[in-house]
Amino acid sequence: MSSGLKSKLPNYLTLGRIFLVPLLVAALVQLDVRWRIGTLVITNDLLALLIFLVASGTDMLDGYLARRWGKITTIGTLLDPIADKLLVSASLIALVQVRVVPAYIAVLIVGREFVVTGLRSIAAAEGYTIQASELGKTKMAAQVVAISCILGSVRHPALLPVAQWGLWVVVLIALISAIEYFRQFWRKVDDGVKQRRRRELLTAERRERLLRKKRAKAAQQAI
Repeated sequence: MSSGLKSKLPNYLTLGRIFLVPLLVAALVQLDVRWRIGTLVITNDLLALLIFLVASGTDMLDGYLARRWGKITTIGTLLDPIADKLLVSASLIALVQVRVVPAYIAVLIVGREFVVTGLRSIAAAEGYTIQASELGKTKMAAQVVAISCILGSVRHPALLPVAQWGLWVVVLIALISAIEYFRQFWRKVDDGVKQRRRRELLTAERRERLLRKKRAKAAQQAI
């Protein structure tokens, strides 16, 4: 495989995940999908599950390829978390629309994503980077399992209890990881403010010292 393709393939996979989001939402909210391929009948819930699994698979594959080939790029670093949040948020909102997931659970999970994204954006504007925590990575894996079980429970109701427990596990991890992100944010920003104030005080003291020297020199010259 050429070096140019290696450098672009992880980003293409990330973009592909973003483009799969509208298809996933359409499959979830469309209630009359029924395709027959031989003995297999593909309904909207099965189609949505397949799209979601493919999209989730690209999430693992693009990061693996980027690390293995040493092709981690700035655009990939920026797009990957956006693609993840779009995939999960769109899935949960669509599942609320079809009355499969309670709205308050979707609000908690999606709201957490907005809060964490906002904190990381503010930190980035201040020149700090808040790295993804291990809890955040665990949350993504738990979300994939929970949403997959919800989609699969349409045909296999035995998966529904697992899906419900999985959602509560996701909510718990989401809240704990949000607190961890806030602690990192507060520590970095608070330290940054203290360092900035210290530099400002030192600069002001230096200017005051220079001003006193100039006044003393002017007084000597006047004598």
